[in-house]
Amino acid sequence: MTLTFNQDKYKQLLTQYPPKLIRTEAENEEALLIIEDLMNRPQRTPEEDELYELLVFLVEKFETEFYQPGKSATPVSVLTLLMEQKNVSTTDISALFQDKLNWEALNNNTVMITPSQAEILGDFFGVDKTLFLEKKRN
Repeated sequence: MTLTFNQDKYKQLLTQYPPKLIRTEAENEEALLIIEDLMNRPQRTPEEDELYELLVFLVEKFETEFYQPGKSATPVSVLTLLMEQKNVSTTDISALFQDKLNWEALNNNTVMITPSQAEILGDFFGVDKTLFLEKKRN
């Protein structure tokens, strides 16, 4: 017997567990709990399988970017993520420097974080300064 995919049941599941991009560890933990619940069901429906695969994809994407930032993240995205996690504003970061950071230029990649700025940011966030330095491209 082949189970068919029911759009209405899937919509109900999406309403119950609305998937979204995962941006924080807390959101990641929530998604992992749903995945665990779906994983432990004796037999999943096709709709549950679809939601399961979607959530696994979103968790994998988050974990790749969050836990291996050097592979897919840019210095500005690392800075933005750390600021979000620590609830730090652009004003707070600008106060660390004698010369104000040009946030628009950083976001547009028209300027880069300097080695001295990277060192200050690394000390402030307690991370390796190289996370804030642009990698050389081959």
